Amino acid sequence: MRRTGLLAAAAALIAGVLVWPTAPGAEAAPAVFTHPGVTVSQGQLDFARSKVLAGAQPWKGAYDQMMASKYADLNRTPKPRAVVECGSYSNPNYGCTDEREDAIAAYTNALAWYVTRDARYAQKSIQLMDAWSAVITDHTNSNAPLQTGWAGSSWPKAAEIIKYTYTGGWPNSGRFATMLRNVYLPEIINGSNSNGNWELSMMEAAVGISVFLEDRTSYDKAMAKFRTRTAAYVYLASDGALPKTVPSQNLDTRDKIVNYWQGQSTFVTGLTQETCRDFTHTGYGISAISHIAETSRIQGQDLYGTDVGERLRQALGFQSKYELGTAVPSSLCGGSLHLGLGPVTEVGYNAMHNRLGFAMTNTETLTQRNRPAGSNNLFVAWETLTHADNPS
Repeated sequence: MRRTGLLAAAAALIAGVLVWPTAPGAEAAPAVFTHPGVTVSQGQLDFARSKVLAGAQPWKGAYDQMMASKYADLNRTPKPRAVVECGSYSNPNYGCTDEREDAIAAYTNALAWYVTRDARYAQKSIQLMDAWSAVITDHTNSNAPLQTGWAGSSWPKAAEIIKYTYTGGWPNSGRFATMLRNVYLPEIINGSNSNGNWELSMMEAAVGISVFLEDRTSYDKAMAKFRTRTAAYVYLASDGALPKTVPSQNLDTRDKIVNYWQGQSTFVTGLTQETCRDFTHTGYGISAISHIAETSRIQGQDLYGTDVGERLRQALGFQSKYELGTAVPSSLCGGSLHLGLGPVTEVGYNAMHNRLGFAMTNTETLTQRNRPAGSNNLFVAWETLTHADNPS
């Protein structure tokens, strides 16, 4: 949203009626996709690279952290399997950790390639992507949708960088695209009625995959689900007495909604559907919201100026406040919170504070305290390197 839009929204809020403007075409796929364009753009990569090469902080420290991680190991051996079986909380765990971590490793090596221009890293990323695209056919058991969303969020980030910046060639890129189209997309594109972080992560993967495949239909479908789920995941006072809901979940009474919101019956701006569960799962949801918003911005249709940005800003600020040690009132989760938000604040903070000018004091303090932000070993990785104070 431009500054004039922000002023209009502020005036509406003062008047007691807040209707966030809809960015023109914000739910529609771009006429021409931008590449690399999943969570991180070419301009952002160039900015990060220039800072690392200049030895500037916090980017150099973030880069060193990444390069010292197991994900940047050039001796890493891929561990693909035909069927990845993941039960609740990855029990059983037949390939779940291997798949997620190989996908993060592919992205890590793609970033390492971009910074160093050392072809060995690009080739390692390709090796990991090729190993899985040659073998995998399915995800099974109860956590299959979430597992597919997590791994499917990292794969296209790696693939976008390699396909569009590495000049050494990737002969099997078509096979990798087929894997994303046939194995990943069908598992996630129709969403989930589980806790909100599931559908948000699944839509993150669906949007990223759609960008890589240049699949406008899937992009539009995933974005529409994302908009509905985000509104039902983060509460704003302007929503009314009760949070918004996803129609397919039939949460048609106050009791059903309170139960779905982990028993929380007092709704305040910035509260999420999983705040009273724990901050770790809440962090998954917030992270996915920020990633999809960032991808939409790169693709030229900015969601930060819609209610998505406001919900993201408020969710970050609310959770950050308590993560930093603010006393918990008895009206919030019975006065007890399970903290541990994770390395998930950089993207949203950079967008809403540095680009749009919101103060975000608590989020700023937490973000700086946590730098360099590493990986959650699921689908978040190296965002101090890619997004800290990044103007591109």
